[in-house]
Amino acid sequence: MTVTIVGSQLGDEGKGRVVDLYGDGADVVVRYQGGDNAGHTVVEGGTEYKLSLVPSGVVRGKVGVLGNGCVVNPATLFDEIDELRDKGLDPDVRVAERAHVILPYHRVLDGIEEDAKSKGDLDAATTGRGIGPTYEDKAGRRGVRVGDLLDPDVLRDRLEYVVPQKRALAEDVFGVETGEEFDVDALYEQYLVYGERLAEEGMPVNCGEFLAGQVDDGNEVMLEGAQGTSIDIDHGIYPYVTSSNPTTGGACTGTGLAPTVVGQGEVIGIVKAYLSRVGTGPLPTELGGVEGHTPGYEGGDDSDEEDLATYIREEGGEYGTVTGRARRVGWLDMPMLRHAARANGFTGIAVNHVDVLASLDEVKVGHSYTFRGEETFTMPSTTEQWGECEANLRTFDGWDPVDWSAVDAWDDLPKHCRDYLDYVSDELDADIFAVGMGPDREDTLVLDDPF
Repeated sequence: MTVTIVGSQLGDEGKGRVVDLYGDGADVVVRYQGGDNAGHTVVEGGTEYKLSLVPSGVVRGKVGVLGNGCVVNPATLFDEIDELRDKGLDPDVRVAERAHVILPYHRVLDGIEEDAKSKGDLDAATTGRGIGPTYEDKAGRRGVRVGDLLDPDVLRDRLEYVVPQKRALAEDVFGVETGEEFDVDALYEQYLVYGERLAEEGMPVNCGEFLAGQVDDGNEVMLEGAQGTSIDIDHGIYPYVTSSNPTTGGACTGTGLAPTVVGQGEVIGIVKAYLSRVGTGPLPTELGGVEGHTPGYEGGDDSDEEDLATYIREEGGEYGTVTGRARRVGWLDMPMLRHAARANGFTGIAVNHVDVLASLDEVKVGHSYTFRGEETFTMPSTTEQWGECEANLRTFDGWDPVDWSAVDAWDDLPKHCRDYLDYVSDELDADIFAVGMGPDREDTLVLDDPF
């Protein structure tokens, strides 16, 4: 069977720790979209593993697969594999031959274009890792795929076609002086070496066939999404979105497994007990603000909301795994979660970071929006309409901190925390599978095992 792990908000919900939590029951863990812009942090036995590309399940010794829906930076891939080996692990990673490759010119162009967008109102706060430009080339049928790195003649042909276009874009449109990142010969030599290492280590696979074989053999397959539903390019707050589909549908197109296969398994939505976001754009339940990201925000003040935002940010470590940037924080947004539940078909949810909200006198939730004078319970279709929404808050009693490591059953959680979780579960019509109370694997209360 399959279990699909999906972010239900704006990314940073703690998907990696849930993949790691349930990873012992899986035989194969698959990333189905995104690239090395997706920071996953896994802590085991006091050792922290920060992964931006390699599937989180490798920490448990599982086979990790980068699906055809991913974009792969070979340099990042091998750096992470080598670092894991230095820490005593032996990661078994496979890469879809249909996955597209991030090249140096993608990263250069990403930085140039994002700088140009930042002068207007289209800044999506990308990580600058070339993700978007690589997906653009994929859609434009001028991309380089992992399988191309294995064939010197094909690789040369691909580069000779696309690199002059990229050089002209950088020089003639953006007026940037170019170097080796736009040199066919230099790129050919560099990426041919990557292809040779991929082949030597037996990493390239026909992803759909490989995974279908795993399912047919009775093996358990976990599908791991990056980012979150509300930054899905089709279902998110466009244009402040990623360049792929983190939703459950992306698990099918990004792996080659049929919808009937994925749909027969569990789909677990990962929920952070509050909201966080890196990037600009609307955020109806936001507390305080982050300069350069929150529209109209020009710096800190002495308001209670500002203090509360700072408290949650510090307690929750709300800084990007990949970028280190401060995240915007706000109360839980239920219209956003209802949208995610509908788009993904959650069969269960895991709620993380309930410990961060401990010690607050009260905890609030954006239960609904007021949009053009009417109450609405889900996100509107356009980001501009979302920006018009005002959150209608519902207040819950806060809960005191406890010895979270001693929480072994539902009744061990503080009562007001249980009330809060029951509300979320009821609103989404999905059972709670797990509750996260800290960074370590042991800091999670497991109520249901999807395998």
